[in-house]
Amino acid sequence: MKNDFVFVDEFVPGIRWDAKYATWDNFTGKPVDGYVVNRIVGTTALCTALKKVREKATSAGFGLLLWDGYRPQSAVDCFLRWSKQPEDGQTKLKHYPNIDKTEMIEKGYVASKSGHSRGSAIDLTLYHLATGKLVPMGGDFDLMDSVSHHGAKRITQVEARNRQYLCSIMEASGFVSYDCEWWHYTLKHEPYPNTYFDFPIA
Repeated sequence: MKNDFVFVDEFVPGIRWDAKYATWDNFTGKPVDGYVVNRIVGTTALCTALKKVREKATSAGFGLLLWDGYRPQSAVDCFLRWSKQPEDGQTKLKHYPNIDKTEMIEKGYVASKSGHSRGSAIDLTLYHLATGKLVPMGGDFDLMDSVSHHGAKRITQVEARNRQYLCSIMEASGFVSYDCEWWHYTLKHEPYPNTYFDFPIA
C-alpha cells in the first residue's frame, strides 16, 4: 500500500464496512478490478476526519457503515468498459431502473476520473448502534436515480431528516457532499487533489 494510505478499520475503531466492489453485490454484478480484499482504504487525513464523524454519530446512537473509499483507477476503467457492454438486465432494476447504462457518465453517477481514486472520498451510511439496523435513507447505495439526490422529493420526512443528519456531521467534520449521491462525501482539504492512484486494495 502507498505511504499515507491505511485500512480505515485499523485507524477508525468501531466502524462497520462492506466493500461492495469487492463482492458480487454491485452494479456491475461481479467483483471489480483492483478490489482483491473486502476492506476500505483511505488517506490518513480521511481517517482522521472520519474519527470525528464516528464520535458525533456515536453520541447520537449511530454507527458508520462504509461501502467504498479509495478506488483504484483500474476499477474506474472497469466501470467504463462495463458501461459500454450490451445490457443484460442483471443489475438494472436495483441500480439504474430509469436510465440506460450508457447514461451513467453524463448523468454524473460514474466518472472517468473518480475522486475516490485520490484517496479522500468515502461512501457511507448510518446504522442504529442499539439494533445494528441501517437507518432509512430513501434509496440504497449506488441507486443511480434522482431519488438519490440531495433534496429529493420522493422520500419520506424521516428519510430526509436522516440524510440531513448524516450531511451535517460529515460537513462539520471537514467533508463536502455530492449533489447526486446522498452517500458520497469528499474531504474538503484533500492531501492529493490532483493525483489518481492505481494500486490494488490487497
